[in-house]
Amino acid sequence: MKRRAIIIAATVALTLGVATSAALADWFRDETPPDNAKPLSGMIRSLEDQGYKKVTEVSYDDGVYDIEVHQAGGKETHFKFDAVSGQQVH
Repeated sequence: MKRRAIIIAATVALTLGVATSAALADWFRDETPPDNAKPLSGMIRSLEDQGYKKVTEVSYDDGVYDIEVHQAGGKETHFKFDAVSGQQVH
């Protein structure tokens, strides 16, 4: 009887874990670049070619990369790029 309760509890825990994992995967879908996204390295290289050498943070949300750079004197600037086209957006 005790063994059966353990098996049932383990089955319930496993089922909840799978359901939670699926929900989390869907939750972060807008924070994952699509398969046809341009390489992030090209966008960063473009900024570096313009003289922005200190990339300090990169984030992605809703199809747009937000690249943070610091200039001389500590000024912080953000550049946004469309992930699929690789073009800078405002």
